[in-house]
Amino acid sequence: MQTSRLPVLALAAVAALTLAACAKDADTTTTESGVKVVEEGVLTICTHLPYEPFEFTESGEVVGFDIDVLKIAADAEGLETKVVDTPWETIVSGNALEGGDCDVAAGAMTITPERVEVMDFSEPYFEATQALLTKKGSGFSSLEDLAGKRIAVQEGTTGETYVKENLPKGAKAVSYEDSVLMMEAVNNGQADAGVNDNGLVNYYVEQNPGVEVTTEFKTGEEYGFSVKQDDNADLLEAINAAIADQDAYDAAYEKWFGAAAE
Repeated sequence: MQTSRLPVLALAAVAALTLAACAKDADTTTTESGVKVVEEGVLTICTHLPYEPFEFTESGEVVGFDIDVLKIAADAEGLETKVVDTPWETIVSGNALEGGDCDVAAGAMTITPERVEVMDFSEPYFEATQALLTKKGSGFSSLEDLAGKRIAVQEGTTGETYVKENLPKGAKAVSYEDSVLMMEAVNNGQADAGVNDNGLVNYYVEQNPGVEVTTEFKTGEEYGFSVKQDDNADLLEAINAAIADQDAYDAAYEKWFGAAAE
């Protein structure tokens, strides 16, 4: 008896999931300019915390350069902003956007061919390189110097990919879930060096005098914000307009990096 009911139960489960997905899609609302959002009056942002100075929590509020740039777009659309802390893999796979968890994904996210296949990206808003973080006076100024050493990286990042593709002989890439754990591993001696995006690493060095950046690797990376694929061209247009708003963008850049963008 139970065996004969399994197909019926399976079909019922599929139907329920389909209805739930449709219901979530139906819940989207639209601004006067045509921008679709999952919550009325709010631009919902998925990111993975912390990643200073791009997004992190300060006094109970999520702040950072990425958040400020997206607030330019939100303000232009008459929207408030809400930030949802989301696993990084859920963001870069496009699942957070496809599932309706948020309207836009941010996180100092490099535009890559693999990510372009599952998300629509804004125009690039930040040029990045990979930076080598070491203890001060370590003498490590290249990956080759780290043969046989431990190199800290962050899971799912282009820095992790770069290190694994250029791993020195006998060295080990040690992956950490978030950027703070990765950099702290260098600071406390658990790792001999670490590699991650220069904006993030340089910001950390300013606050931690025991470490330094000894070199950077030109990887041609550019960051972008992403929206659900083929589904929200109007929001993408609003974000691109925010990036192109030179005065507002420069004010956000100087706030977090101390100098005007080049």
